[in-house]
Amino acid sequence: MNMYHLHQVPSEAQIRKYLRRILYGKGMFCPWCRSRSIYRCQQRFRCRRCRRRFSLLSSTWLANMKLPLPKFWLILWCFCEQIPIKQGMAVCTVSEKAIRYWYGAFRQHLPQNPVILQKIVQLDEAYFQGSALMLGKQVGSRKLAYVMHPRPSVDKWDAAKFLFQHVRPRSRLQTDGSGIYKGIQRWWPVDHRKDIHRKWEFELTSEIEGLFGNLRTFIRRMYHHSTPKELPNYVSEFCIRFSSPEIFDSPLTYLKKTLTLVPSG
Repeated sequence: MNMYHLHQVPSEAQIRKYLRRILYGKGMFCPWCRSRSIYRCQQRFRCRRCRRRFSLLSSTWLANMKLPLPKFWLILWCFCEQIPIKQGMAVCTVSEKAIRYWYGAFRQHLPQNPVILQKIVQLDEAYFQGSALMLGKQVGSRKLAYVMHPRPSVDKWDAAKFLFQHVRPRSRLQTDGSGIYKGIQRWWPVDHRKDIHRKWEFELTSEIEGLFGNLRTFIRRMYHHSTPKELPNYVSEFCIRFSSPEIFDSPLTYLKKTLTLVPSG
């Protein structure tokens, strides 16, 4: 891997064992016909029933990976630990293009679950590089929902659509005094309450206001900068990290959540 053997990187044999257990459980089988009548041919396998050849990862989203498994594991560890791009390049001895590619691949395969907020919900909007982000948080929980708009403003209809998609009826909705929320309860059955920031009222929106600051810090610290094209991906990653931190406990837990057999053909 390089001159160092880092404690957090298992041996290649151990990584293969982890991958085999995640994908195949207690015994290998053909990912196409599910037959257990297979045999090994060097680092590949062949099914006696359907005659197809396959490798450990050939029926997964890692099928075309060229990296040695220990280096792959180290890059994934960096992603899980939120190691910044430049630090990741240095410790993994890969190019910026390579580490951005892999961080992007890991992000792309994070589980995406629809979220409905309920009880008490704080909602606010912020603006980044010509895009508008509407972000909602269920108070006292780690549940977030968001919508990105590829334009520098949002209106009352955007706010209403957010509620239709992400807020359970008869929840309490807490916002600032923006005009886009005025009369919102006539569009969706919520108990709407608001802070007037010019009167130094911030109690009803304190949790969501803090999250926007955390989001900006996350993007700047880990990725250094963002483009309008990348921004929705970074927002999605941030929200999943906030809502489901257990996914990122280790490369092994990440792979257990994201790696499955997907036969093609």
